[in-house]
Amino acid sequence: MSFVEYSEFIQEGDVVIIFLGHDSMMPINVKSGAQTQTRYGAIRHSSDLIGRRFGSKVTCSKGGWVYVLHPTPELWTMNLPHRTQILYTTDIANITLMLDLKPGSIVCESGTGSGSLSHAILRTIAPSGHLYTVEFHAQRAEKAAQEFKDHKVDHLVTVRNQDVCKEGFGVLGVADAVFLDIPSPWEAITHAKKAFKQKGGRLCSFSPCIEQVQRTCEALMEQGFEEICTLEVLQRVHDVRSVNLPLPDFGPEDGGAESAKMTTEPPLEEVPPSANSGYTSVTCRTATPPREMAGHTGYLTFASKPRG
Repeated sequence: MSFVEYSEFIQEGDVVIIFLGHDSMMPINVKSGAQTQTRYGAIRHSSDLIGRRFGSKVTCSKGGWVYVLHPTPELWTMNLPHRTQILYTTDIANITLMLDLKPGSIVCESGTGSGSLSHAILRTIAPSGHLYTVEFHAQRAEKAAQEFKDHKVDHLVTVRNQDVCKEGFGVLGVADAVFLDIPSPWEAITHAKKAFKQKGGRLCSFSPCIEQVQRTCEALMEQGFEEICTLEVLQRVHDVRSVNLPLPDFGPEDGGAESAKMTTEPPLEEVPPSANSGYTSVTCRTATPPREMAGHTGYLTFASKPRG
């Protein structure tokens, strides 16, 4: 098993995502002789997991069942242990696109945090790219390095425990892209500029406050960066439901050309009009957005480092 390569069968030492429902999943490390408790009963690693295909339906000791899924960066984002606030798929998708990441890209990242974005970057740049990620907090850096090893991607990443604002990324002139998720990104712009290849590249900075964005943009302009833009990505889930709409009763069809038109859409469900109402109630499907959305404020600032 690897987060960047698909495996067919579960082996000891693999990370497996236990899928109990769309809103209930958990990652486990497969160990011979161990077992994992779920609300549907116990899963015995030796008999229920090792040697089974990823995606299998496994029956638990109480008779309930779960799916055992191959780990992906998206599933890991939903299930990882939070050491810091993380980036979610909506932001990650835009970051990987706007930074023009591809197999073979060299990326510098700070800070590593919980590794949510790191795993997505690694899958995108594999098999020949490399990620240099810097984490200020020693324990978080150590934990991230161990996770990369457990997830079989440690050959693609170098983890450093240092202050990127003072010491940089530990590499010079190698990066195709730089990502910053730190409290004062403007203090790291000079180091980011030095990390880029001579041909230039793309930079992204994530900040929760617009004041941080303003200072970062000023630093980017001072350092000669171009194509500076900031965007905010929001995810909105619509609620699909049935509603009844009253329509005037125009009487029987006149048999004209309009009534003869064909349509490929299914007919609406009509409810008989009430006595003397003059209206027919039509039931149809509609989608409505929520009045309030849970989430966190975050701004993505992108810029280009020109050649030279």
